[in-house]
Amino acid sequence: MLSNDSLFRLKPLVALCHGLVLALGVATVTLPVVAQAQPGQAVVRGLPDFTDLVEQVGPSVVNIRTLEKVRGGGNAANAPDEQMLEFFRRFGIPVPPGAGKGNPRQERGGAEEERPTGVGSGFILTPDGFIMTNAHVVDSADELLVTLPDKREFKARVVGVDKRTDVAVVKIEALGLPAVRIGDANRIKVGEWVMAIGSPFGLENSVTAGIVSAKQRDTGDYLPFIQTDVAINPGNSGGPLINMRGEVIGINSQIYSRSGGFMGISFAIPIDEAMRVSEQLRATGKVTRGRIGVSIDQVPKDVAESLGLGEAKGALVRGVEADSPAGKAGIEAGDIIIRFDGKVIDKSVDLPRLVGNTKPGTRSTITVFRRGQSKDLAIVVGEVEPEQRQTAKRPGGNEGKAVPSGAAKGLGLALSDLTDAQRSQLKVKGGVRIESVDGAAARAGLRDGDVILTVANTEVASVKEFEAALAKQDKNRAISLLIRRGEWAQYVVIRPSGR
Repeated sequence: MLSNDSLFRLKPLVALCHGLVLALGVATVTLPVVAQAQPGQAVVRGLPDFTDLVEQVGPSVVNIRTLEKVRGGGNAANAPDEQMLEFFRRFGIPVPPGAGKGNPRQERGGAEEERPTGVGSGFILTPDGFIMTNAHVVDSADELLVTLPDKREFKARVVGVDKRTDVAVVKIEALGLPAVRIGDANRIKVGEWVMAIGSPFGLENSVTAGIVSAKQRDTGDYLPFIQTDVAINPGNSGGPLINMRGEVIGINSQIYSRSGGFMGISFAIPIDEAMRVSEQLRATGKVTRGRIGVSIDQVPKDVAESLGLGEAKGALVRGVEADSPAGKAGIEAGDIIIRFDGKVIDKSVDLPRLVGNTKPGTRSTITVFRRGQSKDLAIVVGEVEPEQRQTAKRPGGNEGKAVPSGAAKGLGLALSDLTDAQRSQLKVKGGVRIESVDGAAARAGLRDGDVILTVANTEVASVKEFEAALAKQDKNRAISLLIRRGEWAQYVVIRPSGR
């Protein structure tokens, strides 16, 4: 540990080095002197200085105000605080009674006027006026006003909005603007210092700082968020998250809150994901995503072990849409997708992100784990369509005869063979229908009407085949069944009594 006298003697040397760097014309961020710790002693570090970063990035951060055209005659004094309403709507906090009622759009009489409805932040992407922000900042606005740090104000037009990722691009007619430098979100480390600039509650050019708390937070279908403890409030939405090199690594988008205020957990959209979206928005005004037409779920650990997969990884296919790319490729309900185009699927949420970032029409390879073996299938990626709700349908009435035989009865099952009509309705080749359930099968979650497709990775087309497959299993070990429930498939693990 250096003494105070030693540190004092180092100061002229540090000043000399600093002066030499400045003489060479190299911009610097002031760093504290670090004392080298002796074994068993902690290293004491000072806090970083953000002043150079603010001067560097601040001119590129803008304030965005949204306006709504309304009819006069309303009582503006009694209008709810639009900043707080935006906060409530965005973060799922209950709206106070009466807030938001009496929509000025519905008021009759009076001249049409523009009324402020919200405020957010953004940052300049290009010197000719393209600006990135959040979709929820500009969505449904009749008019946008962008204010630069030098107090110049411009009317902006929306170039494109992507609600799935909450990214939007707007344009102002100006040249020679100071654009931000884009960083690499993949290089950030947990514990790294970061800074945010924005307009919380309309307070322009506010600077807050903190550290990266976590990476790859799964809070959305298409985005793994960056979690930080940087103070983010309503109005910060759309502003940049900046690293210590002065590069934008994310867009501040969400917070976690139980009280309605900042609680130390903020989320930012990784800039690499946002840039992919913005490039499409600038080119076509919309985002095109790939799809393959499957319903997926996580792979439980006990299912992975019982199937011989080992670790719980991949995406369990619960259903396949008719005439979809997945259906044409031969993907089946019960398959576990473990790779897409050679990229490993660790968690089920990885699959929609990889497929979504693939251009429709691309020929890809998808690897599935099916009945104890891996299999590569060729697939042509389709294009995402408007969301369609599907209603699960139960198979038609049973026309077979329940067979409460020995082995199945020992698990608490009474089974029947499927009729041709039931197979056609379910679009399955085989399987047996559960007529009643009790005991271990009931404890595992099986229900009347479920259709069992496989027993321990073995396909069964009749009660007789079910009994034969079950007879080969060790009665002291858990047994995995692939079942069909309505339009969805899932694995169920039945454990021996007492385990």
